Amino acid sequence: MKTILLGATGATGRDLLKLLLEDGAVESVDIFVRRDPEIEHAKLAVHVIDFEKPEEWLHLIKGDVLFSCLGTTRKDAGSKAAQWKVDYDYQYSFAKAAKENGIGCYVLVSAMNAASSSMFFYSRMKGKLDEEVTKLGFPQLLIVRPPSLKRKGSDRKMEKASVKVIEFFNRLGLMKSLKPMSTETLAREMLGAVKKQRETRRTLLLSEDSICTN
Repeated sequence: MKTILLGATGATGRDLLKLLLEDGAVESVDIFVRRDPEIEHAKLAVHVIDFEKPEEWLHLIKGDVLFSCLGTTRKDAGSKAAQWKVDYDYQYSFAKAAKENGIGCYVLVSAMNAASSSMFFYSRMKGKLDEEVTKLGFPQLLIVRPPSLKRKGSDRKMEKASVKVIEFFNRLGLMKSLKPMSTETLAREMLGAVKKQRETRRTLLLSEDSICTN
């Protein structure tokens, strides 16, 4: 299995990259990044690119599976428009190129409350991307909607606070469906879902305790 990973320097991407490099069923891993992570492995090919110049990298998106874990926060991006460019525009450009280049499986990390009709910017952005990549018609499409994520070394204060609140209620037996998930678990479930090769198009609603498939 020849794989492509977008977002390899993020928390989920790092964990998924480790799994891909260790998996005997994975023949190669191509990552597309803005900065060289300085990782070396016999299976790994690192492509340092300018996302604003797709003509320079579109032809390189070739393989069997594209995992898209790219994402940023509004704080890091600087504005809603800048966050939209990273979370929507860049990911959609890669998905479109992947479909045109014959990649058969696309795996997208979305958000639990993704909905294009949402009044909330983040959920609306994620929902819109979900809809548009679905229209591309990949033979196999997996849209993964995890709960709040536990990221190693995260500096996302609001996310960390949210995780602590939910975990408090979890200890009381409440909000079990929102139980925070580690990025290691998310990465493992994504790779496992691809290897199982079940339904062609599905959305995975994930939790630490169970997986719900729509």
